[in-house]
Formats: sequence, C-alpha cells, structure tokens
Amino acid sequence: MNFDEIIDRRGTHNVKWDEMQAIYGVSPDDGLAMWVADMDFAAPDCVREAIHNQANHGVMGYFGNDGPYRDAICWWMENRHGWSVDPKSIFTTHGLVNGTALCVDAFTNVGDGVVLFTPVYHAFARVIRAAGRNVVECQLLNNNGRYEYDFDAYDAQMTGSERMVILCSPHNPGGRVWSKAELEAVAAFAKRHNLILVSDEIHHDLIMPGHTHIPMTKIDGIEDRLVMMTATTKTFNIAGSHSGNVIIADPDLRAKFAARMAALGLSPNSFGLFMAMAAYSPEGAAWVDELCIYLDGNRRLFDEGANAIPGVKSMALESTYLAWVDFEGTGMTRDEFTSRVQTAAKIAPNHGPSFGLGGENFLRFNLATPRSRIEDAVGRLKAAFSDLQ
Repeated sequence: MNFDEIIDRRGTHNVKWDEMQAIYGVSPDDGLAMWVADMDFAAPDCVREAIHNQANHGVMGYFGNDGPYRDAICWWMENRHGWSVDPKSIFTTHGLVNGTALCVDAFTNVGDGVVLFTPVYHAFARVIRAAGRNVVECQLLNNNGRYEYDFDAYDAQMTGSERMVILCSPHNPGGRVWSKAELEAVAAFAKRHNLILVSDEIHHDLIMPGHTHIPMTKIDGIEDRLVMMTATTKTFNIAGSHSGNVIIADPDLRAKFAARMAALGLSPNSFGLFMAMAAYSPEGAAWVDELCIYLDGNRRLFDEGANAIPGVKSMALESTYLAWVDFEGTGMTRDEFTSRVQTAAKIAPNHGPSFGLGGENFLRFNLATPRSRIEDAVGRLKAAFSDLQ
C-alpha cells in the first residue's frame, strides 16, 4: 500500500494526463493533472492478481455463473455498510454514467423533468439532456462553506412535469456525507412530488475519518421508488473496467429496468466482474481503510495551503478525494483565477460551471495522488496568488 509511489501515467492512453493539454492547455511534461476523478495509485494487489490470472490463462471468453460475483457484492454491502442486498436485485451496467442513462431511459419519457441538486457531478446533466429530458436544477445552499438543502424553494420550483430526482450521496463535488435527517428530507421530497429517486453512491467507501455514510436504502418508506447505484470502480481505482451496480429492491421498478436492459442487449465486461470479486474481499477492505487515511492526510495538507491564500476557501471534505475550492473571495473574475491556476500554476482542475448552478466561482481539484504532488500543487497555488498574500 505504497501510496507515495510516483507512477508515470503519461503516454498510457489515460484521459487524466494525456488529454489535459488539449483541454486545459497544461502540458503533462511540467503540469499537474488534478481533474478527472480517478486516482494516480495502483489498484490493490488482489485486483491486479485477478487480471494477471485471466491474462495468464489466455482464453478471454464469456463470463458464466455470476453467483459468486453477486455474493461478493452482497458481502461488501453487508460488512461495510450494514445493508442486506438481495442478489436478484443487482444489475450490472457499463459503469454508473451508463446506469444513470438507463434509469432515465427506463423510468422517464422525452420532455420529462429530472431534478438535480446542483452543483453536482456533470455527467448527470449531460445524459439527461442527451436523452431529450429536461434538467431541473435545484441549487444547494452554501452555508459558510457547507452545502445544505432548501426544500421550501425546491417545492416551489416543481411544475408537475418532473418524474425523477438524482441524488449524489456522498456529494460530488462538495464532499458532504448527508445526515439521516437530510436523507429523510430528500425521500420526503421525492414522495411529495411522486418522483423516482436514483441514489448514486459511487463514493460511499471513500469516507473521511469521523464520518459515516448512510445508504439511502436504509431510509424507511422509500423502497417503492428507490434505485441504488454503487460500484467498485471509484473505490479501487478501476474506472477503466466500466462496471457498475444498479440495485433495485422494488419488483415493479426492477421489471421495468430489466426490460430496458434486455431491449438494449447489454451484458457485462467479464474483466470488471473478475476485478469486483477480487476487490470486494477482506484484502480489498484493508486497502480501502489505508487509502482513506492517506486521502485524509492529503486533504488536510491541501486545505491548509489553499485556505492560507486570501479569498480562497476549500470546502471541508467529509468524503471523496475531490477538493471543491471557492475563489469568489479573491474578487477575481472566473477567467482570471482559472488562468492563474492553469497558466501560472500549471495545474489542470475541473471548471466549476460544468457542475451546474452554484459552481460559477469554483474549481475542483483531485487529491488522489502521491503526497509529494499535493505539496507541489500547494506551492504552485501559493506562488500563483502570491500578490494576495
């Protein structure tokens, strides 16, 4: 578990490092890639061993008997999250962006509204609009650097054309771990407006010390409209496997989703299943525990440095490895502070507006990288904004 090891990803056909110059104008030769939400760490040994075993076998055929794969998912959810999952309720999708798109396709029609609590993961809006549905942005309250809901305002926004709400839990990009009371309020909102509730919980294993994630499925009275989404990909840095779990307890919702899966002829990537079985194990759990401690150290170092710059405020992360940094207090325009980060500091971050309403003055920085790079990033940011200090 050597998270300090520098692994050179340049020239390996990865988006994070090989595409940042084209998108952000930051060269991988002397820049830092802190945008795409994958980690610069090697996957756990148990996962890599599973892939080696398949490669050494030499025959890459169709996957059969997915019972052990489903059992591994059930074991993980029970042991890590106190959630008892019926193996029959699990669908395997081509990642959770695909899972989101399938939910939109299965449970809404063209022209329907889909509610997002923004700012939020940008792929949600992208697939909603691509499907001909309408994005309904319910903006989160930024209460002194902490996101909160405002359901009185959201109730007033509803027109009756909305059919679904997508929750990001834990929240990306703000890093909130929603409380039980907040989850109950989301569930009540969905019930009031007769909305299907899709809960994307892809970051549910990446929780900072002192915080506890509550799966939405543990909120009473929501099962008949709830779709849960989880994955190994974010937890174990195997996003390239494009494997996700859509878990639906309600039989009627499950039948609708199964019908769309069948109509589209979807089946899983066998390598993703092998990796998931290996990851959802005691060895994988030990790796995640060490990872979260390391990420918390990165978070502390980055926040201390960023928050020392006058007018800059990094939200306190309760989960994920994605720092959400507010530059409004600098008094600079978005173009100016973004240029300082990309041109002067030579750091490629995600731009806040892509996350929807409320993201205008923010940049998102990926902290899942060796600590020496976090130290480097902090030094670059301080130098880029040195005139403010």
